[in-house]
Amino acid sequence: MSTKVATQLEPWCDLRNKVVLVTGASSGLGKDFCLDLAKAGCRILAAARRVDRLKSLCDEINQMSLSFPTSSSTTEVDIQPRAVAVELDVSADGNTIDKCVQKAWDAFGGIDALVNNAGVRGTVRDPLELSEEEWNHVIRTNTTGTWLVSKAVCIRMRDSKRGGSVINIASIAGLNRGQLPGGLHYVASKTGVNAISKVMAMELGAYRIRVNSISPGLFKSEITQGLMQKDWLSNVALKTVPLRTFGTADPALTSLARYLIHDSSEYVTGNNFIVDAGATLPGMSSTSETGLDLMGWDRDAPMLSKLGLSSTAEPHPKTGPSSEPRPTARPSPSVMTGRELTRNPNTC
Repeated sequence: MSTKVATQLEPWCDLRNKVVLVTGASSGLGKDFCLDLAKAGCRILAAARRVDRLKSLCDEINQMSLSFPTSSSTTEVDIQPRAVAVELDVSADGNTIDKCVQKAWDAFGGIDALVNNAGVRGTVRDPLELSEEEWNHVIRTNTTGTWLVSKAVCIRMRDSKRGGSVINIASIAGLNRGQLPGGLHYVASKTGVNAISKVMAMELGAYRIRVNSISPGLFKSEITQGLMQKDWLSNVALKTVPLRTFGTADPALTSLARYLIHDSSEYVTGNNFIVDAGATLPGMSSTSETGLDLMGWDRDAPMLSKLGLSSTAEPHPKTGPSSEPRPTARPSPSVMTGRELTRNPNTC
């Protein structure tokens, strides 16, 4: 199929002139979103706490050579800069976040779309052992942060009468069919993100602002490569995932983000898009029913540690270690999400 025909069938492959703010852009899904949207012609506002980690990302985007087919020829795109780094801590107070968003807005003279990707997984903890500070840290980052960044961006979208699209990255852990053992605070935070998306969609539609959420499943990526090669995880996919495999963020998530940013989705709002290869469909067998050995999580403890996860409870970075024994909590691989495997407790 020619590039011209493909573009006609998928118009969201051409997003030239769209300005997109992506939070949590320094690694994982956030970085994937930035790179893919830049290839579609978007101008990227890459936001994270550590601006130094964004420099290489922005350099890579600004050095891209882009071209788009027209009715008679191919048009080269050479708009500089295409990407700007923005220092933004989504766990900060509202006033600080608002000032950061204003700087982002001024960089390109507006924002057309927001991808609320920043988040933390938190520690794996039994609900009776979970501390108030751990709870507040995850809720503050994942739920309150999503609301405050959305509020700051949407106020400006409303006042400028330009409308826009907000995409909140939730998790299958926030679904009523995908609970995550040991992740009470995380589950609550992502359930909240889905609720925020629906209510904001209902109330901001009058300003032509669309709000949707995406709930990813487990995805193949550079950081999960070692985990994906484990035989026991392949067995999980074969026995509990309808599509029999775990996908890749590009194109499974990136193409969906493109669509939700493009004007083709102008009547799509208030939805939660579940992208998990069917892993959380009602009626699918649990890992215990398939006879899979969940102790595999213990055997892979070194890998999980690198991913920011652990098969045993770990101290919260702010609260420090505890002298009291902590119970073991083993998340079920069938409900783990890509976000959870690409974040560590200290990453935003």
